[in-house]
Amino acid sequence: MNFANSQQLRPQAHALIPGGAHTYAKGDDQYPELAPGFIARGEGCHVWDVDGNEFIEYGMGLRAVGLGHAYKPVVEAAYQHMLLGANFTRPAAIEVACAEQLLALVPGADMVKFTKDGSTATTAAVKLARAYTGRPLVAICADHPFFSYNDWFIGHTAMNAGIPQAVKDLTVGFRYNDIASVEDLFTQHPGQIACVILEPVKNDDPVDGFLHKLQRLCQQHGALLIFDEMINGFRLHVGGAQQIYGITPDLSTFGKALGNGFAISALLGTREVMERGGIQHPQERVFTLSTTHGAETHALAAAMATMRVYTEEPVIEHMQQQGQRLAAGCNQVIEAHKLQGHVLVLGKPANLVFATRDQQKKDSQAFRALFMQELIRRGVLAPSFVVSYSHRDEDIDRTIAAVDGALAVYTRALEDGVEEYLVGRPVKPVFRAFN
Repeated sequence: MNFANSQQLRPQAHALIPGGAHTYAKGDDQYPELAPGFIARGEGCHVWDVDGNEFIEYGMGLRAVGLGHAYKPVVEAAYQHMLLGANFTRPAAIEVACAEQLLALVPGADMVKFTKDGSTATTAAVKLARAYTGRPLVAICADHPFFSYNDWFIGHTAMNAGIPQAVKDLTVGFRYNDIASVEDLFTQHPGQIACVILEPVKNDDPVDGFLHKLQRLCQQHGALLIFDEMINGFRLHVGGAQQIYGITPDLSTFGKALGNGFAISALLGTREVMERGGIQHPQERVFTLSTTHGAETHALAAAMATMRVYTEEPVIEHMQQQGQRLAAGCNQVIEAHKLQGHVLVLGKPANLVFATRDQQKKDSQAFRALFMQELIRRGVLAPSFVVSYSHRDEDIDRTIAAVDGALAVYTRALEDGVEEYLVGRPVKPVFRAFN
């Protein structure tokens, strides 16, 4: 497979853009050396790189593309609004229409503010919670990998250079499905925790009523409960995992698949809390969200078209079915190669990831790079196994065949050493202190 044009662009990108990409998860260090460096176009679940190589894609724009690339009803809706203008000095009527449509899908939420990315929305939720409670501390789920690029979260990771210790000290962590760890935080910091933020579900289901116990703890101690639904919304359920588990948080954030790749995210919540960011209350004002491009009309139109498809067609059901088909097929070939414990497929069917482990069954970035490299050789670009509405049976079957071929190489690498088969360096975790 030829990557000549990608190789030519790569040094230019690193000379002009720190890291060579505008999203760390898309950077060169996240992919093997034998990988497409730049994508030229996409259609459905297929993408073509700048060298003309075609791939079945998984991950789908970091889970932002739920329907498929260049999905015509969404593109057409956005295009029609581009013809009318994208941004004005007063609100556009579509802002009201889009707000009504989204709030109808998330019972328990009364108001919404739109913005462009998830980090901005979660940070606004944290600020609103601090203003509402008058407290400084934020409790985050330490088992969930990412909430925001802002200091309140990044200061709690290994990649925390440039963040003052005083800011880092304002964030504390707890463990998912461990209600005692949350109780300990409230005991250690009485009257200081403004909010508890987590994804309501990731790979493992909540057990023993964890989410409801968490809500009761927050209510008991006067803290707000914030659900990050960026991934779960429009993937597990249109209204997020909160609809699956029957729980209404004080605030929640949606994004990613909401616009099928167009830049839009949202902060939703109860009127009592959200109105603190408005102009119809007598209390101190809160600068919750105010972004120039937060309500670009074409992004709102894309979101409205996306929501219509989700409500009129079996999008969630299809992703669930295809994820189950993919997981079953992968597990079958993993077993056939006797690689149980070395390669694992994890997570919910519509949000699958894989784990790669070495001879001692310890997580290995080198084996991750090898597995991705061999999938790419076979026409599959897969930093995860996250499916979309556009993944058809033939795509899943081709992917399982590619996994089968990749695992044959993986088996030999376990015997001979991964360095015998991996071209170049291993991939690296995003959150690390040094390059």
